[in-house]
Amino acid sequence: MANKPFLTDIKTLRERARQHIENGAVTAGYSADRETVIKLLNEALATEIVCVLRYRRHYFMAAGINAESVAAEFLQHSNEEQGHADQIAQRIVQLKGEPNLNPDGLLTRSHAEYAEGETLTDMIKEDLVAERIAIDSYREMITYFGNDDPTSRRMMEEILAVEEEHADDLVTLLEKMG
Repeated sequence: MANKPFLTDIKTLRERARQHIENGAVTAGYSADRETVIKLLNEALATEIVCVLRYRRHYFMAAGINAESVAAEFLQHSNEEQGHADQIAQRIVQLKGEPNLNPDGLLTRSHAEYAEGETLTDMIKEDLVAERIAIDSYREMITYFGNDDPTSRRMMEEILAVEEEHADDLVTLLEKMG
């Protein structure tokens, strides 16, 4: 293995840490375009909020012979999407941005749509479409963050894994519905 130093020398690290302390976690080593990262995270935040609202509506509107078990799945997904929204909002603040929770323009910032669906099967399909949109857009964000923002990348990777589980859950529900 090459003789590549593992870390910057301690004295330099300490000196850098004292510079611009008002920036908190955003150090000189942060190489991503912070404004773009915050914009992308606000889009992900809007996506999660729209998903929370859609799943909640589906939870309350679920009707029919399979409604109880499907509604329970909708509620679980809604709660998990809310957790994702909270994580994303916290990361935006950590990057010295502001989470955009303004309902005006929420649907234009969101990658997913708010589709109500008429029947239980329609609701499941609409949720599955939204999960698939989130999966693709979050993958692209993860690629964009790369090594320039590993913290945001890892957070989005964890969220992506849950979105993929949601998609699998919804496919299973569709199969059970026939």
